[in-house]
Amino acid sequence: MPRPWEADPSAELTRRLGKSPLELGATSSGPTCPDIWELDNGDIAVIGREHTADYVDRLPEGVAIGSDERLVIIPRSMIVAAKPDMPDA
Repeated sequence: MPRPWEADPSAELTRRLGKSPLELGATSSGPTCPDIWELDNGDIAVIGREHTADYVDRLPEGVAIGSDERLVIIPRSMIVAAKPDMPDA
């Protein structure tokens, strides 16, 4: 059975949502992870620290991580800074 949504790997990163890692103090060595980007098809790409193995055995009821998915963590300040760039609906 096909999934109702699939990521399109041909989509391009078009704009950063929120502030850069440097602006938020999330990195000290350059414009590296974490980050949040809107793709040209409207989907969102998140760059963060991969922690799937740390959480897979303690996910809440009804939450699952597919074999082709990863749980990534970004700083709270990053998602808060991106909120004004995201539509309400």
